[in-house]
Amino acid sequence: MVTLQDIQAARERLRTALRPTPCPASDYFTEKTDCAVVYFKLENLQRTGAFKERGALNKLLTLTEEEKRRGVIAASAGNHAQGVAYHARRLGIRATIVMPERTPLIKVTRTRDDYGARVVLKGANYDEAYAEALRIQAAENLVFVHPFNDPHVIAGQGTIGLELLEQCPDLELVIVPVGGGGLISGVAVALKESNPRIQVVGVQASTIASMKASLDAGKRTELTAAGTTIADGIAVKIPGELPFEHVRKYVDAVVTVDEEEIAAAILMLLEQEKSVAEGAGATGLAALINGRVPQAKGKRVAIIIGGGNIDMNVISRIIERGLVKAGRLVQLEVRLPDRPGMLARLTTQIAEMRANVVDLHHDRAFSKAGLGEATVEVMLETTGHAHIQELMTALESQGWQVART
Repeated sequence: MVTLQDIQAARERLRTALRPTPCPASDYFTEKTDCAVVYFKLENLQRTGAFKERGALNKLLTLTEEEKRRGVIAASAGNHAQGVAYHARRLGIRATIVMPERTPLIKVTRTRDDYGARVVLKGANYDEAYAEALRIQAAENLVFVHPFNDPHVIAGQGTIGLELLEQCPDLELVIVPVGGGGLISGVAVALKESNPRIQVVGVQASTIASMKASLDAGKRTELTAAGTTIADGIAVKIPGELPFEHVRKYVDAVVTVDEEEIAAAILMLLEQEKSVAEGAGATGLAALINGRVPQAKGKRVAIIIGGGNIDMNVISRIIERGLVKAGRLVQLEVRLPDRPGMLARLTTQIAEMRANVVDLHHDRAFSKAGLGEATVEVMLETTGHAHIQELMTALESQGWQVART
């Protein structure tokens, strides 16, 4: 088991290479929740965009000279890969990284092009990439740097807990993303061994909540993913042996959130906190705002934003879907007489209702409208659901048929 002394030693090793990340209080989320204060521990501001470099660097600094000459290998969905690759290059160690084939492009290119590692894409998920990494390790006699099932990695991640104690001395509860369990293990040891009254709650994506299933079963349990998840950084089929023992001893609860909740949390962090979080990094906020952590009521709460390495295309889709759900983007189908000037009347009416046209398609031939009618599909920027209803009522008052699509 990793001890508080191990984590303190890790912090001394990392002190000159890694700066503490900020942990500001959020006025917005403090007001929107029942918490006394909500803090965000911004690990997305690390050099490689995620907390993973803490554990990776601590492991690399404990290697012997002979191990450094052999080189290292790791399997990762992206963040551990970047942490290992970046610090291996700094230390003059050759690094090979095996990543799942669906790893976001930003993580692949940074690992290979920016940080100089050899990248091998293999498998549909972390576990398949891990199996390939073990094969390469045996064939090339490399040193394996596990992303979570390693005491040095766990101790490195635990330095976040020590920083939290200094930055928020009155802290009462911490919410932590959970995949294989390395992060929550280290953080929980640091917090509980320093102040046992602090509660630690883990959060997983409901599509593959292997740590929660393992705790419920009383033993490590392998799951098959129920679907894809935007929280790819924590999509692990079975938790590590070492993390599982730490979680059983130190963690108060593990809860789950679904994909829509994660996406909404990413958008809220972007809009309200001006902070970019990947899916895994946003799970803690998703759990808090959706009532999964009732014990947070009235407490001083810190949420670890584990990483910010999200594909820009994913962010674009999340923003658009979020705007639709909030009623700030709507698509209407309007059926109106096919006469000169009718399209102008429609756009004038839209302008008078203070909506903004994003896209418009006027169709005679392929719509289901009758002869002498035309269908117009129009995408609009609006201020909310009430505004949409006012707009539809105004258009219907012209005698036009209006429907949301």
